[in-house]
Amino acid sequence: MGLFSFLKKKFSSRDDETKKYKKGLKKSHHKLSSSFLNVSKKYPKANALYFEELEMILIEADISVPLVIKTLDKLSSEVQKRKLTNTYEINELLMEELFNSYQEKSDDDFFELDFKNNTPQVILVVGVNGAGKTTSIAKLASFYQKQDKKVMLVAADTFRPGAKEQLNIWAKRLKCQIVFGEENEDPASVAYKGAREALKENVDLLIVDTAGRLQTKTNLMKELSKISRVLGREINNAPHQTFLIIDATTGQNGIFQAKAFKEATNISGIIMTKMDGTSKGGILLSIREELGVPVRYIGLGEQLDDFELFDLDKYLYGLLIGE
Repeated sequence: MGLFSFLKKKFSSRDDETKKYKKGLKKSHHKLSSSFLNVSKKYPKANALYFEELEMILIEADISVPLVIKTLDKLSSEVQKRKLTNTYEINELLMEELFNSYQEKSDDDFFELDFKNNTPQVILVVGVNGAGKTTSIAKLASFYQKQDKKVMLVAADTFRPGAKEQLNIWAKRLKCQIVFGEENEDPASVAYKGAREALKENVDLLIVDTAGRLQTKTNLMKELSKISRVLGREINNAPHQTFLIIDATTGQNGIFQAKAFKEATNISGIIMTKMDGTSKGGILLSIREELGVPVRYIGLGEQLDDFELFDLDKYLYGLLIGE
């Protein structure tokens, strides 16, 4: 069974999550599907010009050049082996090859926070300003509140003016506790207060916001390392997850950010934001290929509910089928 047939069969009766993926990936689906349709109308039978245009379609979809080259090399070998000439069939095979490469790196696809122990799960959130970090923290908190988890926020971004005020607005809206320090206070000190308060209040999930200062990578590395040490001293093995916020609309710049943050700290997963605002869905694949870091959550719209655990099959359905 081909990839398209598999997805159509699996999601023949769509749940609410699948509908969110479909809606959130509408721009990317329209751009990709129309590009493939146009190239196949132009070249019903495969030739060198067809493959050149395929390459441009993938690059324009924010798929990195190394991944494009690797995928097209595999595709070419498979086309020759199967003796395919119909470009509609080759397009589908291309998508299979592209997403097979994602799955090859996805031995840790199953993901959930471990709430079985009687200590808080601690998430450290990093990312540049403007990527949607504060909103993503709110969405993450709301996501677990709906699972009856007690959530606390820590405003350890003491560098950016207004950061704690923004987070405090969300905390009030979500009716969850928040810990924050003074402007320019040592972020590790604020994280310490948050960890102590989380233990005292028996919260299930502690989400720690941090400053996004990539231009001072050495300082950032030291700051995040210190925050992690402080959290680990108070709560066993904390932080349990470190999530990097990437804005999907930034394209290849998002990959540069991911590389820089990975050099600065141990990133365990990506929260991909603003997928509904881009017609290029390929950045997600590129980050996985180049950095080996999995996407854990995906933002599919502006509302609090437009936020889901990342599901590759649902992502593929929204991107490729979208009907």
